[in-house]
Amino acid sequence: MLARIAAQAGTPVFVYSADAIRSQHAALTGALAAVPHRVHYSVKANSSLGVLDVVRRLGMGADIVSAGELARALRAGFVPEHMVFSGVGKTPAELATAVDARIGLINLESEAEFATLAAIARDRGRRDVAVGIRVNPDVTTDTHPYTQTGKAGMKFGVPLDQVIPLAQRVKESAQARLVSVGMHIGSQITDSAPYRSGAEKLSGLVVQLRRAGIGSLVSVDVGGGLGIDYGCEPGLEAAAFANAVAPLAQQTGLLLLIEPGRFLVGNAGVLLTRVLYQKRSGGREFVVTDAGMNDFMRPSLYRAYHEIQVVSEAPLDFARPRSTPLAGREGGAEGLVDIVGPNCESGDYLGLERALPGAVPGALLAVLGAGAYGFGMSSHYNSRPRAAEVLVDGRRF
Repeated sequence: MLARIAAQAGTPVFVYSADAIRSQHAALTGALAAVPHRVHYSVKANSSLGVLDVVRRLGMGADIVSAGELARALRAGFVPEHMVFSGVGKTPAELATAVDARIGLINLESEAEFATLAAIARDRGRRDVAVGIRVNPDVTTDTHPYTQTGKAGMKFGVPLDQVIPLAQRVKESAQARLVSVGMHIGSQITDSAPYRSGAEKLSGLVVQLRRAGIGSLVSVDVGGGLGIDYGCEPGLEAAAFANAVAPLAQQTGLLLLIEPGRFLVGNAGVLLTRVLYQKRSGGREFVVTDAGMNDFMRPSLYRAYHEIQVVSEAPLDFARPRSTPLAGREGGAEGLVDIVGPNCESGDYLGLERALPGAVPGALLAVLGAGAYGFGMSSHYNSRPRAAEVLVDGRRF
């Protein structure tokens, strides 16, 4: 089917599997079945309307970080009361849009943000804006520095020692109700220990809030960030994640909110690209493709590893990468190639030092694990058009 899609849609093209998304959702909700919980899909991972439609039909809400994502979620059919609006830099205009739309939960990142939100609500005569406090729990995660969000000294969240004063201010306000407290500790986290540590801090914080007279909490939010298997290390299993965070719901008696993105869609997508040329320079072998950093930024931005395969007639299993990456080349080992794109940057590549027999001009390649932060981070750099997106559902696309 992938070759047929490439023939009809052209390359580069992102291809997503609805069945793979459903499978990941079933694994997560099954692992959390013992505790009351609600899943909000993190729209920033992949905001394709086709993907959003699949997610909505599974009963998930939406986790958004901008008015643009709000607009896309509404267009895909999500109801506002099933949305959580997070993000450290919400503009006054975005907050006003969220208030007018009656978003289910607006997560506060600072006292200054609350002051802005309260003024907007006051101007609109609102007295019931549901807010949460996103806490910075000072939890370190073993992930890329750019995707760590729960450590002290970072821009994200309200420091623990500032939570109670902010909660008291919300309580004294006539415009808002504090209904949730939560965290988001990072992205591509493959160890459950940081979630357990953060959940324990949230549990203790709920006790403190109740002792301070805050009796309006209905939910506790552990965010998302669950890591997946890109072919270089195991991902975080749903059961391990559930074991780490379920005690938080049991101890507090509150509804558990989860906001996965990559976990649901990362390995549900591939990027198809066509080999244009082969060349040799300085002892290195290059495979030049029609997809590059403007289409898929993660390798250039994060040095992220993505398995790459030559597309054959055999069906491709979207659910999980199938191999372990080769060790780095020492002294120019024979048979290893760099898969590079057409952009005018030396950092424009999809994969370095790979064994990829069959990657000859005209061959179709699949970059795996491209369902999250692929199209959404793409651009028109070098004035190149953005790739198409295709959703596969059963035998249809």
